[in-house]
Amino acid sequence: MPDNRRSQNITQGIQRTPSRAMLRAVGFGDDDFTKPIVGVANGYSTLTPCNKGLNDLALRAEAGLKEANAMPQVFGTITVSDGISMGTEGMKYSLVSREVIADSIEVVCNAQSMDGVLAIGGCDKNMPGAAIAIARLNIPAVFVYGGTIKPGHHNGQDLTVVSAFEAVGQYSAGKIDKEELTNIERFSCPGAGSCGGMYTANTMSSALEVMGLSLPYSSTMAAEDAEKAESTEKSARVLVEAIKKQILPSQLLTRKAFENAIAVIMAIGGSTNAILHLLAIARSIGVDLSIDDFETIRGKVPVLCDLKPSGRYVATDLHRAGGIPQVMKILLVNGLLHGDALTVTGQTIAEVLADVPDAPPTNQDVIRPWDNPMYAQGHLAILKGNLATEGAVAKISGVKQSKMKGSARVFESEEDCLDAILAGKIQAGDILVVRYEGPKGGPGMREMLAPTSAIIGAGLGDSVGLITDGRFSGGTYGLVVGHVAPEAAVGGTIALVQEGDSITIDAAARSLHLNCSEEELAQRRANWQPPKPRYTTGVLAKYVKLVSSSSLGAVTDLELT
Repeated sequence: MPDNRRSQNITQGIQRTPSRAMLRAVGFGDDDFTKPIVGVANGYSTLTPCNKGLNDLALRAEAGLKEANAMPQVFGTITVSDGISMGTEGMKYSLVSREVIADSIEVVCNAQSMDGVLAIGGCDKNMPGAAIAIARLNIPAVFVYGGTIKPGHHNGQDLTVVSAFEAVGQYSAGKIDKEELTNIERFSCPGAGSCGGMYTANTMSSALEVMGLSLPYSSTMAAEDAEKAESTEKSARVLVEAIKKQILPSQLLTRKAFENAIAVIMAIGGSTNAILHLLAIARSIGVDLSIDDFETIRGKVPVLCDLKPSGRYVATDLHRAGGIPQVMKILLVNGLLHGDALTVTGQTIAEVLADVPDAPPTNQDVIRPWDNPMYAQGHLAILKGNLATEGAVAKISGVKQSKMKGSARVFESEEDCLDAILAGKIQAGDILVVRYEGPKGGPGMREMLAPTSAIIGAGLGDSVGLITDGRFSGGTYGLVVGHVAPEAAVGGTIALVQEGDSITIDAAARSLHLNCSEEELAQRRANWQPPKPRYTTGVLAKYVKLVSSSSLGAVTDLELT
């Protein structure tokens, strides 16, 4: 088969004369119609530092594809900034943007009969959005991460955007003054790149590297370093070879690949959002993956990396210490990685890691050796109980006590919860319940970085719990439980919690329980009425109609037949 097996549908034959006429206008010549056409899905925007540098990478990819005898066609896809929209109504569009990104890449690549796709992204939803599209398309593909931001510096400390969120809580609690708050704001984000800790963007870029969709070491490179542009050009050449060899996403995104990704995410202390996104990607490629698989793997994999938000270091530090390949090699030699999983380079994971040392360098402490982990088991625990019969996700790294029993403080929105924290109305022993923020109820399953950061900033991180049917930013830590399913909007038990109820969060026992009799719950359930839709037109109204439970990845194409 020719390398242009798909694009020949629009370039070959007398009937395609009009198509060729239009392609000539965008740069095709006589010799180009037999070359593979590669879409370059460019997430560039000046909305956020995460995506600020992507256009330069798109141009480098375009040049690399041409040199490799392919015909690139660049098109745009969207992004929204989680960090900027956090704590506002706009954050309801964040998870929705994952679907828009996926849909837009699928639409263009199929409408234009493209032979392959090189997707470039930066902010949180760019990675899973692109991966979902790649899974649906099942054409040769590579993902290029725009790179991580370098840390800001102030008073001898490394800063990230989460430093600014936590500073709000510190200021409200009287721990810092306005001048210090302003300085933290000024120095937290020094340039281009995605948020610097092991937050959602760096977690998902790492996952795509592990699953073979991105090149080795590319997920932890700094956006502003020359190696990022060089890796982009190399990615373009690798993709053209993948087109020739027909290395397809269905060969990469296997059950073994997802198990590898989960293992690495546990080892690096990654974001809770990875669970939501990997479930969605798995469904798009037809791999049987459930929320319980994360708990199974968690019990086997230690946390090896000392990374923010709960740790000390940022992604650029991890890169200097050996990056994701070093973490993978430690897991591989200890039997926790499938070495025979394939990558877009055509090599297996074991082949890619062949020259990586079995143990991390001794002159650093970002990556711990196998026999001295940060934590003996993974940090993303799946909790179940009468408050979450389908499951909930707790991030337990950096938590001094894994069990808490307290009185419920019930809030019907994130804003109400944040106001109470900043007003000093939350006390040690309280368990905050933020509901009607799920996929349907929000809608859009907002992240709760503002209230969780305010709790940390106020010094209550070890004494206050928080549960929600919404999500948490990758920058969140503390005893917080998100993704509670079934959500409040569909009548989940979280909708029945009343002010002052006793709740037990037990991460060790993987339990989330409302301490209330079944008879009382039955009576409350009989009296419960679903709320009126918050949106009746537009994208959020459509999203409510289509979106699944968070326990299934909050996908929008689950029950279309």
